[in-house]
Amino acid sequence: MIQSRIQPCYQETNSLENWIRPPSNLQHSMNDTELLWRASLVPQIKTWPFKRTPKIAFMFLTRGPLPLAPLWERFFKGNEELYSIYIHNLPSYKSDFPPSSVFHRRQIPNQVVEWGKISATDAERRLLANALLDISNEWFVLLSEACIPLHNFSVVYRYISGSRHSFMSAFDDPGPVGRGRYNKKMSPEVKISQWRKGSQWFEVNKKLAIDIVKDEVYYPKFKEFCKPPCYADEHYFPTMLHIQSPHLLENRDLTWVDWSRGGAHPATFGKADVTDQFLKKLTEGHGTCVYNNQTTSLCVLFARKFSPSTLDPLLKRSPKYLGF
Repeated sequence: MIQSRIQPCYQETNSLENWIRPPSNLQHSMNDTELLWRASLVPQIKTWPFKRTPKIAFMFLTRGPLPLAPLWERFFKGNEELYSIYIHNLPSYKSDFPPSSVFHRRQIPNQVVEWGKISATDAERRLLANALLDISNEWFVLLSEACIPLHNFSVVYRYISGSRHSFMSAFDDPGPVGRGRYNKKMSPEVKISQWRKGSQWFEVNKKLAIDIVKDEVYYPKFKEFCKPPCYADEHYFPTMLHIQSPHLLENRDLTWVDWSRGGAHPATFGKADVTDQFLKKLTEGHGTCVYNNQTTSLCVLFARKFSPSTLDPLLKRSPKYLGF
């Protein structure tokens, strides 16, 4: 009896490899409801039955291009197994990163984002959800196109991965831009005594990232009742996590900004600002803070807002002052 050598043409879909492999293409057809649901599915057994290298997900919330990309390329170089990149930009912007770039094809399905609107919070949840599709991502950092790293990758990775807490400020501001933005219709889910404010730029671990994407209790309240002059991106995450997991927050940010000039937005730095003295102050002049219940002088890992004109002086000085 002659046996056919023709093998069935199919791919085994139930192997472990297929379940744990990160998406090869970040573009998908899921809507936000489907995406958040899918991202909330996580292993419940804490030991992994395969070799796994935990990664940091760097999530860039941008309007369009990443003018400081060459600086970030230098920062990431040589650490390919330890990070993932996700970019949310405006749908009208088409990126043109070359195949050699770490940013090539790292755009996620996006939607229009309006400053001060709930759409900004939606974009942040969308970034977290897409990053959670890669089960090796353990920590999640939100950045903008105007952010720069202040230390080399090894320092950043050790600091974030070694922390027992996540880094998000969540403070009680009794003034008009704090409690003054609270809407009593948010009660009983959110009481005024629980209302918190913080920076939009944060770092959270996987547990808190999952809590954010699966939330169906607090998000509807913010969507309906937190509208300008209430800004959800300053209140939703800090308030929700303060209510649910205050013991997991370090209650400070890893991204430094300069509010000394006043106004609704922090200072933007230009080419003339990037001097040796300025960078030395950025990397060394932040006093002390608490890290894993110990006092440390390393308190911030990133800074903003840097204009496109700062790229050349930053590249020139980064080996000496930023360590890469």
